[in-house]
Amino acid sequence: MNQPTKIMAIITTKQEKIKGGGVPVFVVEHRESLQNISAILERTLDASAHEVDVDTMIIVAH
Repeated sequence: MNQPTKIMAIITTKQEKIKGGGVPVFVVEHRESLQNISAILERTLDASAHEVDVDTMIIVAH
């Protein structure tokens, strides 16, 4: 049976762009940190990182 796709985390440099809740949100200061944290979470959660825009990444479990 296939499990549904689920957003596991959000990483952003612009906290004001994120509304709602339900998943952990990681706020970082620089784009380099955005990429680094995304890569770490991707490996740790056995999930995929996807760029929403230049300021925001999501970690998705498929």
